[in-house]
This record gives sequence, structure tokens and C-alpha cells, in this order.
Amino acid sequence: MTQATVPQKKGIQLTPAALNHLLTLRESQGKDLYLRVGVRQGGCSGMSYMMDFEDPSNVGDKDEVFDYDGFKIVCDPKSMLYLYGLVLDYSNAMIGGGFQFTNPNATQSCGCGNSFGV
Repeated sequence: MTQATVPQKKGIQLTPAALNHLLTLRESQGKDLYLRVGVRQGGCSGMSYMMDFEDPSNVGDKDEVFDYDGFKIVCDPKSMLYLYGLVLDYSNAMIGGGFQFTNPNATQSCGCGNSFGV
């Protein structure tokens, strides 16, 4: 990771590049959506990351919500056990570009960067 994270200390952190790209993606959706981040069983290393936009009405009482100057990230409590301290970055490089996850809880990661083991 080459860029500094947005200065807030939160359970899920964003780099400025990730935040800018997410704001652009949300704007293309035409409505105010949150980003849901989570994990599920599967992938090469045992667990894989999930990300998708979420309507605010679908956010549950137990979900954790992180606010980045009006952009909100949502994570369910079970996923938060595996994602606490995650740094989400974005690169527009032609090779290896896209969203990148730096997870301090991962004991192994897949070469694709989309799955991990704990």
C-alpha cells in the first residue's frame, strides 16, 4: 500500500484513492447508498471478501457503520471479527489494478487478493 489512509481510525479504513473511486461508483448508481463489506466461506484460501452497495434501509441494528465524510461503510458483526483493521485501497494500474485488501487478520492470502485464511 503506497497511499496514506484517511486519517480516522476505524474498524475498516479507506485510502483516499479507494474513497474517491467508491464515490464515483456510488454517483453512477444515482442514489445515496452505503458500501457493505463482508466475508463468506469460499475462495482459494478459505474465505473471500464481499463488497456491494446497500440501501440504507437494509442496515441492521447490529451492523457496524463507519462514516467517511458522508460516505458510509457497513459491516455485519460476524464479518467484522475477520475484517477489523482492514485497509481498502484502489489502484487503476493496468496490471493488478482494482480494489486491494490489506487485512491484518489474514494468516495467508491468495495470489488474486480476493480470498484469505485466518
